[in-house]
Amino acid sequence: MQQSDGAQPGKELGMPYYVPVMLNLEGQKCMVIGGGKVAERKAAMLIEAGAQTIIISPKITASLLEQRDEQKIHWVEREYLPGDLGGAFLAFAATDQHTVNSAVVAEGEMLGIPVNDVSEGSQGSFITPAAIRRGGLVIAVSTSGAGPRAALELCREIDDHIGDDYERYIEVLSSARSWIKANIPESEYRKRLFRKLAEADILTLIRAGTFPSQNGEEVVAWIEKQTEE
Repeated sequence: MQQSDGAQPGKELGMPYYVPVMLNLEGQKCMVIGGGKVAERKAAMLIEAGAQTIIISPKITASLLEQRDEQKIHWVEREYLPGDLGGAFLAFAATDQHTVNSAVVAEGEMLGIPVNDVSEGSQGSFITPAAIRRGGLVIAVSTSGAGPRAALELCREIDDHIGDDYERYIEVLSSARSWIKANIPESEYRKRLFRKLAEADILTLIRAGTFPSQNGEEVVAWIEKQTEE
């Protein structure tokens, strides 16, 4: 949370003030410069997100080679060259060479393309947090680059306190919201249903195993019935 006096937390320690953002990378051209284990992890994240994933490196790991053969990535088999980021949505500088990573960051700045320098996060324009995923539920944890391992440990602690009921809860909310958007054209009625959906004690009923609804239409009918009673 931002401090009441307007100061930015971490600035006094020389830490960047990062703004959390959730990106939809479906179909977006995303570059990974490098072909080692770190590049492998970044590529896996992009593949899962449905991005058009391009690897530029003279060599790649066996796992990346397998993903290339499965047409999950496109591999440009050579060293990075200036101009390689053209048309990219974002990029990862993931080589073990500081000069190359710095050149990728510089090109990203020139073209207005966000770049993550995996060797020195503060040199790039963004970092990727540790994350917990339960279906549509995503919990991200960051230490602003100060301690990636600490962020992972905190993720594990949080994960221990989150049950599968949260995943089911998000599924119910998503199903209901999608049905409302597709079937309720009147804006004020939609807003009222969204408000009722947010206020309904669905999570408690899911935890108790007594929430009966299975699809969006049933959920909407259920919340309407609860407010009538």
